[in-house]
Amino acid sequence: MYSAKTFRSKVLLLTVFTCFLLILNGCGREDKTKINEVDNPENVAIAFFNALYNEKNVEKAASVCNPKLARLILHYRSPEAVGRHLFNMSYDNVEVRPDTDGVKVREQFKDNAIITIYLDGYYQENLIKEVKRLALVQKNGKWYIDKILKDPF
Repeated sequence: MYSAKTFRSKVLLLTVFTCFLLILNGCGREDKTKINEVDNPENVAIAFFNALYNEKNVEKAASVCNPKLARLILHYRSPEAVGRHLFNMSYDNVEVRPDTDGVKVREQFKDNAIITIYLDGYYQENLIKEVKRLALVQKNGKWYIDKILKDPF
């Protein structure tokens, strides 16, 4: 049989190996319930609408909003309800793209940005085109959606 010293060393080795595997497994994984690219306001705005309309994930969309807006979005519970009540639009799937002119606004005001987003998609086989504007603020190097602005047109 094994001596007590050999047994303890094998248990210690197994414990260290298990800890190593757990640490290795946790490294490099992105949280799928949150939007992780928050260093650029255009990316945040695009990811917000993608989470809401393409991924159908209200929690992920709310992860890049200020606390007040996040509470409101989570209150509706479903992406369909959020789209219907907050944006007055519904999509089965949508292509989201920013207005490239919005970059000038960001350069002028370092911690604030107003981003215009173009949404082209389908709802019940009908093509729907929309324009939405979002006000974003930067806190600790991360961009968050602060307000949903009124339609520009």
